[in-house]
Amino acid sequence: MLINQQIIDFINEHHLLTLATSQNNTPYCCNVFYVYDELNNQLIFSSDTKTKHAQDFIANPNVAGTIALETKEISKIQGVQLLGRIQELKIEELEIAKEQYLKAFPYAENMELYLWAMPLSFIKMTHNKLGFGKKLVWKK
Repeated sequence: MLINQQIIDFINEHHLLTLATSQNNTPYCCNVFYVYDELNNQLIFSSDTKTKHAQDFIANPNVAGTIALETKEISKIQGVQLLGRIQELKIEELEIAKEQYLKAFPYAENMELYLWAMPLSFIKMTHNKLGFGKKLVWKK
């Protein structure tokens, strides 16, 4: 199933992902900067392996996330809810991802990057500009 272009545009227009992890039946959330790899339908982000959320997704790679437009105007509400499975990037994939990430966040060039991919398996977009409560859904 093709992803609706409005979903792709929304994900590309933003850069902050709220990532939800879980380990030992204990949930946790964090925020990470991301870039969207449209070709592979995945989010690329950096997180040190010592962080709580990285420890969680290393133990349990199944994650959820949200990207939302912050607004008080009901008619402008937009956001996506996501499901995916975190993967460590290696060799060639890592080089491509690093190039994409640094293009979006050039100041990160001076930081130690620990890049991860979140290939998406489900996306639900709420898009009130199309009508109150309008949902666009994509599943792998």
